[in-house]
Amino acid sequence: MTQHDPVRRRFLLGGAALGAGALLAACTSNDKGGDNTNAQTQGNNNASPNANSAPGKKVTIGFSAPAADHGWIAAITSNAKAQAAEYSDVTFTTVEAGADAAAQRSALSTMISQKPDVIVLLPHDGKELNAFGLEAMKAGIPVVNLDRAFPDALAYRLQIKGDNYGMGVAAGNYIAAQMKAKGVSNPIIGEIAGIDNLELTQERSAGFKAALAAAGLTVANRRAAGFTVDTGQAEMSQLLQALPKMDALWNHDDDQGIGVLAAATQANRKEFLMVGGAGSKAAIEAIQADNSVLKCTVTYSPSMASSAISLARLIAQGKGMSDLVELQVPKEIILASETITKENASTYLPLGFS
Repeated sequence: MTQHDPVRRRFLLGGAALGAGALLAACTSNDKGGDNTNAQTQGNNNASPNANSAPGKKVTIGFSAPAADHGWIAAITSNAKAQAAEYSDVTFTTVEAGADAAAQRSALSTMISQKPDVIVLLPHDGKELNAFGLEAMKAGIPVVNLDRAFPDALAYRLQIKGDNYGMGVAAGNYIAAQMKAKGVSNPIIGEIAGIDNLELTQERSAGFKAALAAAGLTVANRRAAGFTVDTGQAEMSQLLQALPKMDALWNHDDDQGIGVLAAATQANRKEFLMVGGAGSKAAIEAIQADNSVLKCTVTYSPSMASSAISLARLIAQGKGMSDLVELQVPKEIILASETITKENASTYLPLGFS
């Protein structure tokens, strides 16, 4: 016989969907400071039927993510801060991530000494920060590993990330369907990936390759950019030279996609359709306007940071999720990648990140 603890009912995941010696900068949940424009949060108010949102045990959530030099990363930090601000029982503390994994690891040691109730961490590199996760967990501090995965399951209490493989599958399925609809039997397909040494990039490419293979298609030319406008433009220019004709392109990241589109415009290439990645506001608006080669993007929403904060709070308070019989938050959560086209762009636009 199952029991449904009323404390756990009606909780919804947020989003419809750290050098050395750095000082912890704490702000209470009532501090609405900072740029939270377009932040994706799950609302919390006393009138809500969400029992888990009601004030409970006061908890401190430590947070660290790389510097916001990229729209998606900026949205991660903004969403995390904004979601924490939804809860009167949460104190949100941050520590600078530094320029690389070593600097983040050093700064995070400071956070452990402050003994927060739980730590939410988007690492520079999951493999290189795995040792920190193990250290924090051994010290009795639950770790929520966000996006870039720790390879060791003992290094985290919860791992939450987008479906990188699923992004590739979604992009491949869309392209395959479009090529079939257009009657193109042997399409020339390009791919602009992200940073190639990241596991997430490898997973995206693997999913793309598998989906295309299922339709009897292959990638004609693949180039790796660096999740920036400049690298996107440079790599797209090279790809266009290698492929004088192209039917379809998947670009892994909407931020670098600005450069990809610029290169296509500069070369006056319009003969192909393009699929983006992540779901930026600018990309969704372009898809909605239908005035460029960009016809679709597949989501990898930074709303996962909002969800990570909400779930970290529940872990620290010893609660579980709504509508699950189990009494605790799951060990791993992978968010599905959704496909945004002109037909549903207006629905997804509020979730787009700047």
